[in-house]
Amino acid sequence: MKAFIDYVLQFGNLNKQQTDLIMSKAKMLELHKDEYFSEAGKIPRQVGFILEGIVRFCYYNNKGQEITHHFIDENNFVSDQQKFEAQVVASEYIQTVTDCKLLVFSKKDWDDIGNTIVGWDNITGLILKNCLLKTIERRSPLVSEDATTRYLSFIENFPNLVNRIPLSYIASYLGITQQSLSRIRKNIR
Repeated sequence: MKAFIDYVLQFGNLNKQQTDLIMSKAKMLELHKDEYFSEAGKIPRQVGFILEGIVRFCYYNNKGQEITHHFIDENNFVSDQQKFEAQVVASEYIQTVTDCKLLVFSKKDWDDIGNTIVGWDNITGLILKNCLLKTIERRSPLVSEDATTRYLSFIENFPNLVNRIPLSYIASYLGITQQSLSRIRKNIR
């Protein structure tokens, strides 16, 4: 809980009454490995903050292949924010990679916080901007680098995740086959 408040306070000032209100709206959610936080074809019902664990964003391409395009770990928000805010059907999955503990807020509770706390929209706007910048920063190099460099960048950017995520997900994220990833890993040891 403290990690969540500390995270939020990086983006704006809140008093104890405001943080107490936010925490009163939060619910604890535990998901087991491979469960879904949000599913394609359904309207996202919650926004979460990961206390423990890792989730991935994935979708199926037109060939039916599963593509992982993003990982989120501890002390970060997780949501399909655009679809959550608009309350429209999601086009991708948010799936747990490990067992996860999250603080979650329903759409109603999230909106109640925004309608009660002056400046909450500014704080959440800065959080969202920060999340988007991190995503772009991590994804941009993947476009122009060769597979070995992409893997080395992944290790550098996600040092605490590399041994916690299945190789198939890492390979998908890097845009290579699992066999190629195994070869790369063997060559750099």
